[in-house]
Amino acid sequence: MLTLNLNGVAREVDADPDMPLLWVIRDRLDMTGTKYGCGIAQCGACTVHMDGQPVRSCQTRIGDVGEAKITTIEGVEGKVADAVKAAWRGLDVVQCGYCQSGQIMSAIGLLTENPKPSDADIDGAMDGNVCRCGTYQRIRAAIHEAARSLA
Repeated sequence: MLTLNLNGVAREVDADPDMPLLWVIRDRLDMTGTKYGCGIAQCGACTVHMDGQPVRSCQTRIGDVGEAKITTIEGVEGKVADAVKAAWRGLDVVQCGYCQSGQIMSAIGLLTENPKPSDADIDGAMDGNVCRCGTYQRIRAAIHEAARSLA
């Protein structure tokens, strides 16, 4: 048994230490907001926060998590998270929505570290978050809008 600090709650999980965090979150804890996209940490759909930093859960072994605080899209909260979610809704960013939990988690990570990002900062932070619908312009606009609302 491993103990996982997930969204502020200690959760006991019976899982092999080599199991990817993504599968523990989705299959063992039934939290399906974090998505499986590619399995090789290249698409960003599985992005969660580990101690406040965006990580790809498909390539993070549960045995390597230790006492880190894991936050999924279901548990993300606070001023920055609220600003990002409001901007996403206000600018109607979502098309199919599959990638959006990873996009939002990456955007929150960016704005937490850099509250006034340039386009280049946004492109760098969001690189590797794939949107098959191509909503990249709306994503960038929403990040700028969230940053303005935080100022």
